[in-house]
Amino acid sequence: MSSTNSYAPARKRQLGSEKRTEPLPTVHPKPSDSKITWSRVAIVLTVLFWAIYVVTTIIRQFIDSGSQNFRFTMEAIGYTVVVTFLTFSALMYLVARQGALQRFQKHVRVPRAELDRHFAENQPSITVLVPSYAEEPEVVKMTLLSAALQEFPSKRVVLLLDDNPNPSDPAVRERLDATRDLANDISAMLAEPRFRFSDALLRYELGDSGVYATDAASRELADEYRWAAQWLYEQADAHRIQDHVDVFFVDQVLRALGDDLALTGEAVSAAIAEGASLTSKRVAQLYRRLAWTFDAELAVFERKKWASLSHEANKAMNLNAYIGLMGGSYRVEETPEGPILSQVPAGQRRPGDIEIPDSDFLLTLDADSILLREYCLRLTYFLQQPGNARVAVTQTPYSSFRGAGTRIERLAGATTDIQHILHQGKSYYGATFWVGANAVIRKRALDDIVETEFVGGFEVRRYIQDRTVIEDTESSIDLGTHGWTLSNYPERLSYSATPPDFGSLIVQRRRWANGGLLILPKLWRQVKERKRRGETVSRVELLLRVNYMASISWASFGLIFLLAYPYDGRLLSPMVLLAALPYFISQAADLRYSGYKATDIFRIYGFNLILLPVNLAGVLKSIQQSLTGKKIPFARTPKVKNRTASPLLYVVAPLAIVGFSLFTLWRDINAHNWGNAAFAAFNATLAIWAIIAYIGPWNTIVDIWLGMTKPLYVDKSRKRATTAATPATASIDWRSVLYHGHAGGDVPHLAGVGADVNVPAASASGGVADAAAESDGTESESESVSGERQAA
Repeated sequence: MSSTNSYAPARKRQLGSEKRTEPLPTVHPKPSDSKITWSRVAIVLTVLFWAIYVVTTIIRQFIDSGSQNFRFTMEAIGYTVVVTFLTFSALMYLVARQGALQRFQKHVRVPRAELDRHFAENQPSITVLVPSYAEEPEVVKMTLLSAALQEFPSKRVVLLLDDNPNPSDPAVRERLDATRDLANDISAMLAEPRFRFSDALLRYELGDSGVYATDAASRELADEYRWAAQWLYEQADAHRIQDHVDVFFVDQVLRALGDDLALTGEAVSAAIAEGASLTSKRVAQLYRRLAWTFDAELAVFERKKWASLSHEANKAMNLNAYIGLMGGSYRVEETPEGPILSQVPAGQRRPGDIEIPDSDFLLTLDADSILLREYCLRLTYFLQQPGNARVAVTQTPYSSFRGAGTRIERLAGATTDIQHILHQGKSYYGATFWVGANAVIRKRALDDIVETEFVGGFEVRRYIQDRTVIEDTESSIDLGTHGWTLSNYPERLSYSATPPDFGSLIVQRRRWANGGLLILPKLWRQVKERKRRGETVSRVELLLRVNYMASISWASFGLIFLLAYPYDGRLLSPMVLLAALPYFISQAADLRYSGYKATDIFRIYGFNLILLPVNLAGVLKSIQQSLTGKKIPFARTPKVKNRTASPLLYVVAPLAIVGFSLFTLWRDINAHNWGNAAFAAFNATLAIWAIIAYIGPWNTIVDIWLGMTKPLYVDKSRKRATTAATPATASIDWRSVLYHGHAGGDVPHLAGVGADVNVPAASASGGVADAAAESDGTESESESVSGERQAA
């Protein structure tokens, strides 16, 4: 395959960033029998060493020394609990890894001819939903094109724009207008191949009369494939390369699809040269492949333009707003609050009404993700197999783009690729979770779990719950409660961006850490419901699910206890290290398997140390929501070309961890507590390395300065303009009276109704725009360091 070898990156590459841009194989290499055997041995050794530690260290202390003082007893209990929970999480890693190896060994890829045969007889429809908020148009365009170029019988790609529809900032409006134009731009781009191949398919089907295709018809088919490949190569050459994501898109989406089509054309020509005859049915299938690949209906939908739709600022409600409209026809009606969509009964449609088609399947795709070819075909084929009728969601857990330009992006990508393996393993035990970056969803399953309420007189449907900021995890539990299952397709067919700096990573990881504890009660209800239906709920599945949702809580608190509390030296034992050793060795092997270095295991340890305050903050947010009942706002991961500044707390906290570890080291050396001293030295060394490598000394100074000085300044652009009160006139806002029942604004007191009639109401359109602008401000906790702030 041809590739893009060199480019001038928009962001300066760091020393130690990733040079490799070629992604990992789509199909996982089959693991050997010995690798699977050693994986089982690792599980056994972890349990064995933990049991030896409990018996030889904890229980033995009480047996040999008799009754201990209260402090030692509490320390022993606390230390045992912490070690047990951490060992349990390590054990779940090894169990999931074992499941992944089993799946990779047994997976057999469906041949291309079988896919062609299946979709010649079954032609379902799919709607690709791409929720987007304040994304760069260039990023969204790659996502939309990767979806539009999916081969599928009937596909519709809809960009769900969630920006304020009437921004006042000229730069923001320019970006929004460019994003709105993407659907038309891509449709125009695909117009020539779409018409060409649709016409070629129609001509062949009308002229086909025999069992075998003529050599002339086969040659024409080969020429069409070569033309398609050349068209894709030209698009690749014309694409502007700015970073490693552009390289991936050009090489793995445009050029790779072109190479596939060129190879098919060559195969057809070779068959003709050998005197072989292709059946008419096969030639028709190959024509459909071309027609379906370049045929896509693209549209843009903005829910915030409509007063009848929910404007709650989160991704789940952006998706819900559109899904709730699918399959209906709507008429636009003007109201003082803005235009609304009023459903039109069947048979009463008029010209100008808006029709939103329904579909058999949905594909949710983040605006910074990219799909590889055949994603839709293979995953939908899987869902349509007879044994998968109750599978609601299938996905390929996303991998990270290779060639990261910063050290922290490379390491965040490494953890993402490790999670890909673990999610594949969870499917082996029936413990799949929907990972929201991409998924093919059976529409009928969403209809089963929808919850409906009326807000302000308008129906609001919730297919995907927005109670927490990890809506995909909660929806996974809801689907299981209603008798549906989920499964991860055992290939790498999707990729997504990882944060390039510490500031944006904070927003992402804090969101990921928030919500798991809130969903746990739903898991217990799901288990009871499944048992009531007579289903078997395996202990391994239950343990994997609990660990997925709650491990970040006990791991964060447990690590704090180990870092901060000076446990009695008698509680330390080499068995604790030996119990953890299989986990670290296995993760190092997985890093090498994923194209990284085995020594990255130490970098990940330090990386997790500096993220400890971030994870803890997410856990505390969950506790806050459970106590107050108030939803935590959805925080979108910033995607800016400049660096995102880190909040003061998350810059100072890693420095405090280093300082306290050095203090602990000094204290334990003086106390001759060598085990604790070694642990403190290890933590201090790796945390210092992580701060230098992933935050940066200069960035640390800048972020501390910004955090300390920001409260001293007032942003003039956020001051509300005040206007003098205008005298009341005799005019009446009749639209508000007829719509609300009063003259606008708040509901008046009974005694003041007569007086309020003559007071002019505020401009409804202006009020809605202002409210929308305020509701979009969900990213106040992070900011782009550019211009004046960067100079500071």
